[in-house]
Amino acid sequence: MNEFHSYLIEETPKTPQIDLNHLTGEFIFSGKSIPENAAKIYEPVLNWVSQYILIARPTTNVRINFEYFNTSSSLWLAKILKVLVRINEPDYVIIIHLYLPEEEYDELKEFEDLKDAFFPIADIFQFAIPSIGVKLYGTDEEDAIIKEKIVFV
Repeated sequence: MNEFHSYLIEETPKTPQIDLNHLTGEFIFSGKSIPENAAKIYEPVLNWVSQYILIARPTTNVRINFEYFNTSSSLWLAKILKVLVRINEPDYVIIIHLYLPEEEYDELKEFEDLKDAFFPIADIFQFAIPSIGVKLYGTDEEDAIIKEKIVFV
């Protein structure tokens, strides 16, 4: 059997940095995600996550800090999250960390705004085995975190 390793894709002008660490349970998606062929980038990630859930850490942090992403990237992220929530340990936790520019963060003040913004991923989490949390971060122009809140647990 092959030894399981962490997975790293370096950022390019059109593709994000993807850093998946199986030892710490830290998954980082950052930069721009506007690849011409999203499957080429995200299918290996999906396969890696399918293996990770068999040996998952008690806490998995998924950090999504995209400057911009296209529809195909969001569809692949949804597929990845659908696999991740199948970790077969009810005492485990998955925390989705979303980093937003301060203006977008401030627009999500009302419960209905939050519900509308997170409806697609809330549907994915409906049948999750581990506990799920979503944490929002408002960032300034230098990507420094200036506000944060937990919106879904």
